[in-house]
Amino acid sequence: MNQALKHWREAATLILAAGVGNGNKLLKHSSLLEKQAKNWLLKSNFDYEVLSLKRSQTSGFMPNAYVFPGGLVDHSDFSSEWVEVFKHFKKEPNFGLGSVKQQPRTRAPIFATDRTKLGSPIPGEVAFRICAIRETFEESGILLVIPNNCDRKTEQELTKVMPYDTNDISTWRKKVQENPSHFIQMCREMHCMPNIWALHEWSNWLTPVSGRKILTRRYDTAFFICCLQEKPFTIEDQKEVTSFQWLTPFDTIENYESQKIWIAPPQYYEFSRMCNFPSLHELHQFSLARALEGCERWMPLSVVTSEKYTQILPGDELYPEEPDWTGERKQILSPDLLQKRINRLHRIDHLDLYNVTVFLNIEPKYKHIHPLKVNGKYRPEIKCQL
Repeated sequence: MNQALKHWREAATLILAAGVGNGNKLLKHSSLLEKQAKNWLLKSNFDYEVLSLKRSQTSGFMPNAYVFPGGLVDHSDFSSEWVEVFKHFKKEPNFGLGSVKQQPRTRAPIFATDRTKLGSPIPGEVAFRICAIRETFEESGILLVIPNNCDRKTEQELTKVMPYDTNDISTWRKKVQENPSHFIQMCREMHCMPNIWALHEWSNWLTPVSGRKILTRRYDTAFFICCLQEKPFTIEDQKEVTSFQWLTPFDTIENYESQKIWIAPPQYYEFSRMCNFPSLHELHQFSLARALEGCERWMPLSVVTSEKYTQILPGDELYPEEPDWTGERKQILSPDLLQKRINRLHRIDHLDLYNVTVFLNIEPKYKHIHPLKVNGKYRPEIKCQL
């Protein structure tokens, strides 16, 4: 846990996709998908749904928003006591997660920071996965752990939520909510370990500086993704989370655009990415294949005009080589810049809270994928590869 950070706090979140019906089958229908791209987006063509949690209206950050499970990293997520829990993997790189191929100089700081210099033997790649799993347990009751003697190579398969006594799980959930360090004790007494290998690195978003005002609540958040065989029992905590929904990525976007729910720009972008994958098998294979490619930290830069609110993202021609990460330099992009003829686009335009368009024409880095709908249209070159 990096206590030296002054301008934001570190966090982790989990995109949890679960099969509904035939999510465990190898779907051989790429030719159909190529011919009927728009029809992929119908709910009947998605064989999985994604969990969203509704934040309390009293929340100090994004009240009433639908978000992925997750939250702030706790010092216990970096506790040396985890070394004993993962003792069978402590000699392997990142406890068996492997080493990311991305060059260290381009690696997102949330992952690149040497945690041993901060007093922890737990690598960031491990600790932030522990955080995401713990927060998911606290907020939704879904516990992603595996027995100590389990073969971690099952990461190649869709993840199965292990069955445990519901009363025991409920008791431990309350304890962990009261004190996150109890998560370590729970794993010891239940002879299990957090299933960090089921979580694949997906993205990294940093809360932007808002115009001339530096937001008091900013978060550097690691996004992971996990694909489950089937939907597990889910129950909100009625504290930070007041309700939940399992919906396909397309239905979530549709509900947002019809103003039934509100999601923040990072969630909109990630749901839009998942719209490329109507099959859970596809999504899992994609996330697994690029798991060690890495990602870059995205901090949107805001440009406000009388007509719209634009967030400039890395790769856009207007995005500076050295952005003002802290807001101390008062770096402001002039609205006049939006009138320039731009060759490289990567931005999100907001006409209002529910009218959003992603504009981009650059190649994604680290073998990632663009949102399905860009520049107001569905990309014509989309193909399904299984």
